[in-house]
Amino acid sequence: MALTIAEVEHVAELARLTLSEREKGAFAEQLSGILTYVEQLNELSTEGVEPLSHILPVYNVFREDTIKPSPPREDMLANAPLPEAGQYKVPKIV
Repeated sequence: MALTIAEVEHVAELARLTLSEREKGAFAEQLSGILTYVEQLNELSTEGVEPLSHILPVYNVFREDTIKPSPPREDMLANAPLPEAGQYKVPKIV
């Protein structure tokens, strides 16, 4: 399928591109080659092939939500740089 310069100009206008005459000719040739290549897909038999929305099966990857006891407060505060009154002390941000 050969694209004309007018069709390339139309596509460039839709994409808000400014093309020189040289670029229009080059794009017409390149896009025509791409469309010719893609037309080869019409020769393939797709009978019995189910349409896909995803290439891989989609499933929920989240783990089950289970209740667990939290670690003791002393163990958690052991790594704190400035623990105070059983809490993390952080610098004031204004």
